[in-house]
Amino acid sequence: MSWTQWFIFLLILQIIHGLGTWKLYIKAGRKPWEAFVPVYNAVILMKIISRPWWWVILMFLPIVNLIMIPAAWVETARAFGKDTKLDALLCIVTLGFYLYYLNYVADVNYVEKRKLTPKTSTGEWITSILFAIVAATIVHTYFFQPFVIPSSSLEKSLLVGDFLIVSKIHYGPRLPMTTVGAPMVHDTIPKLGTKSYLFNDHFEERNTSWMNKLQLPYFRFPGFEKIERNDIVVFGQPADTLVDMNKFTPDRNYYKPIDKKTNLVKRCVGIPGDTLEVRNGIVYINGKQNKLPNRAKVQFSYDIEFANITANSMYELSEKVKPILKKYDITDGIGYDNQRETFIIQATQEAAKKAVVHPNIASITFHGEDEGIRDSRVFPHDLKHNWNYNFFGPIWIPKAGATINLDMDNISIYKRAIGEYEGHNVVTRGNQIFIDNKPATSYTFKQDYYWMMGDNRHNSIDARAWGFVPYDHVIGKPVFIWMSIDGINDGLKNWSIRWDRVFTTVSGSGERTSYLIPFIILVLGITFFNKWRKKKKAK
Repeated sequence: MSWTQWFIFLLILQIIHGLGTWKLYIKAGRKPWEAFVPVYNAVILMKIISRPWWWVILMFLPIVNLIMIPAAWVETARAFGKDTKLDALLCIVTLGFYLYYLNYVADVNYVEKRKLTPKTSTGEWITSILFAIVAATIVHTYFFQPFVIPSSSLEKSLLVGDFLIVSKIHYGPRLPMTTVGAPMVHDTIPKLGTKSYLFNDHFEERNTSWMNKLQLPYFRFPGFEKIERNDIVVFGQPADTLVDMNKFTPDRNYYKPIDKKTNLVKRCVGIPGDTLEVRNGIVYINGKQNKLPNRAKVQFSYDIEFANITANSMYELSEKVKPILKKYDITDGIGYDNQRETFIIQATQEAAKKAVVHPNIASITFHGEDEGIRDSRVFPHDLKHNWNYNFFGPIWIPKAGATINLDMDNISIYKRAIGEYEGHNVVTRGNQIFIDNKPATSYTFKQDYYWMMGDNRHNSIDARAWGFVPYDHVIGKPVFIWMSIDGINDGLKNWSIRWDRVFTTVSGSGERTSYLIPFIILVLGITFFNKWRKKKKAK
């Protein structure tokens, strides 16, 4: 729904609330009209049920309000003497319409100065859990979110098994667009494996399903930082149509809302207005080689030949050479190119130079596709652009307010952005381009776009596969590594903690510095200080 439609919907809800509670307002010593005034009626209701005014704010926050509004129904019933478990259940299962019964039928009286704490320990336990979920959901949605690195896309800058804290306040937190869903989970309920939100993900029914009408328009609160070139960014995969990102052959394409697309983390190598090109795996921005921060470690593919090693299977070979490669910090596994009939590793240039001197390694040579050879996996997936992962572009990255001339050579590059991300109907008929059934030779973009790539240049599914990332898909900025576990993708069979990465910052210059010991000292200091202060007060 649009903001106008949501406004009308909320006005209707205010009328429903007023009709169901105005007599209760009178019994509480208030005026009947106060039950009908939007927002103000909620403030007065908080006074009636003896709850703090800031509950009103929580009742308007998506997802959080799924807990707070039922809580307000239950508290309203309790304020008029209906405080049994059955009353609470009736409030919830009738979606609050139990208050109509109290308002028009039941003989109830307002209970002043009632006891606000639950009568039983079970009630206290449930209340504590609910408000813990509310607090955690607010932090998770609007401030900081935990994230774990699932793949080697940013190896060796960020490692598989790094547990990150992602700041949403840097670029500005998004208001959830999906209004009905489970708190503190993304797109799938753990263990159950079912969708965690209410949405019709069939593409053909995306505009007609009543469930999809419950979506809020996109809105982002102001941040204090803009996305800069070479920032590491967490975002929703814009072309995500998979139930599971590890299964590339689903039974159908799944159309997901923006805030429920699979979260990815990549490096933003191109910002709005940049012209980007990849030459032999090296990124060039506006004609100049992109200079990465010193913590960034770029990997490439290399053909590798082994000497004096025999194996009956790929697995046996991998197990034999893994300790050898690990000595040189080559940890991204080993692959095989059927066309070239060669083994492939991912390594930094420094690691490849060091590893080639090992007696069991015969040779290591750069493995990169030649210029002009088209890779069908590469954006924009048409015959006009013979691009691959090693040689790509040049390509201009759209900027909000900027206008680009459209023709049959570049329409495939910008068609998805104009159609899917900016909501227009884009078709080509012969040699003409039509936007919303009108001939078009140019287009002015509504929002900024970014180019996200992995530092693992030849082993990263990134913007070279699915194109631009719109600003409304941006989630936040990773700022802190609070834990790092080696071996997490091996089922934790031979796992270990990377202590040198625990409690380190994601960005910054120079070598990583762990703040774990200072943190422990600080926690112990605060703990002992509080104990000392309590003893002093007791004396």
